Amino acid sequence: MTPNPHRPPRKQVHLAAHFPGVNNTTVWADDRSRSQIAFDSFVHLARTAERGLFDFFFLAEGLRLREHKGRIHDLDVLGRPESITVLNALAAVTDRLGLAATVNATFNEPYELARRFASLDHLSGGRAAWNVVTTSDAFTGENFRRGGYLDRADRYTRAAEFIATAREVWDSWPDGGQPRPFAHRGEHFDIRGEFGVPRSPQGHPVVIQAGDSPEGREFAASAADVIFTRHSGLEAGRVFYADVKSRLAAYGRQSADLKIMPGVTFVLGDTAAEAQEHAAEIRRRQVSPQNALLALEQVWGVDLSAYDPDGPLPDIDPDPGGELAQGRVKIADPQAVADKWRALSQAKGLSIRETVIETTGRQSFVGTPESVAEEMDTFVQTDAADGFILVPHLTPGGLDTFVDRVVPLLQERGAHRTEYTGTTLRSHLGLPDAAHPVGKG
Repeated sequence: MTPNPHRPPRKQVHLAAHFPGVNNTTVWADDRSRSQIAFDSFVHLARTAERGLFDFFFLAEGLRLREHKGRIHDLDVLGRPESITVLNALAAVTDRLGLAATVNATFNEPYELARRFASLDHLSGGRAAWNVVTTSDAFTGENFRRGGYLDRADRYTRAAEFIATAREVWDSWPDGGQPRPFAHRGEHFDIRGEFGVPRSPQGHPVVIQAGDSPEGREFAASAADVIFTRHSGLEAGRVFYADVKSRLAAYGRQSADLKIMPGVTFVLGDTAAEAQEHAAEIRRRQVSPQNALLALEQVWGVDLSAYDPDGPLPDIDPDPGGELAQGRVKIADPQAVADKWRALSQAKGLSIRETVIETTGRQSFVGTPESVAEEMDTFVQTDAADGFILVPHLTPGGLDTFVDRVVPLLQERGAHRTEYTGTTLRSHLGLPDAAHPVGKG
């Protein structure tokens, strides 16, 4: 379907696909759910995204299986393959789709990571992206020889120096020239040598960052090309968008240099009522009775297995020192969350399970294909986002209906490409090329 020639040019809705895996979004009980580690699953979702002319395919990272009350959490039993390994394989079965891997800056070293991403960028013809994450989680760090513990205050300083150091390594080999020795001496890294991989098609992979703290926003403004945010509501999105974009000038950057792409879900129906019915059923299947109690225990910090998921919330207060879950982000103010959940439960007469369903539901766009396309376009045209990272609820076929039914409508509105016009991920995103190093051959 071609754009209407009578419409004025519109901002483009950038789209990416997140591979659903270990989270409360995926509906594993659905008969259509398949393996999250079989290569065919990755191929299916990636090829669907490329058929929809998406910018990139996005993989999360799991460095340790999460635990709850000393046991591996049931949604984590299958584990996750290493992201760059999977993307190197996908580079051979896709042509234009960007390939984004989440790799932790706390548990890796700049030279080795620079080498791995430069290799992926070469093998894919310029489609590599790095989602930079950090952690101060000593539980995860136990999997690493040095323990991996890092104070929270040091996470972003190490990550910022990590990126700067990796870029120095990439830039030590100019286009068409010979490698120059590199040397970096800083608070976290003291390395010198010569890089073993010629300059790759993009020069630097696209850098993605996820984080909402003031430090995370500043880090994204200074160093990232894409920010993966949780702000999927229209008004909250506009506030976040304006705040992060306003920080760019301090680093000599323009608004177009950083794309803001919230992670979102979607549910489609032939009518609005049908879509809402589907969404309610998906939320119910995402939150089983077992997972409802697990979610409650993360807030209360105590064993609540004696409570009925279909009964009322506990009348006890959370234990501020209680920590039953390992490998999850700790809730900053459990009492405030508990108070909010109690008020909601009492106002609407909700059980434990119903309360968890209402407070953790992630369906961002629910409606007919026409209404979803219109709503997404509105977000982008009114500066609430530059695009979206879609997280389907089915592995691996959850993206199929969106590509078949929503993408053509976005194209008809002139808000999504009808063909790839470039070969690199930077070109898909409309990002400037990585600056060429001095001494270009």
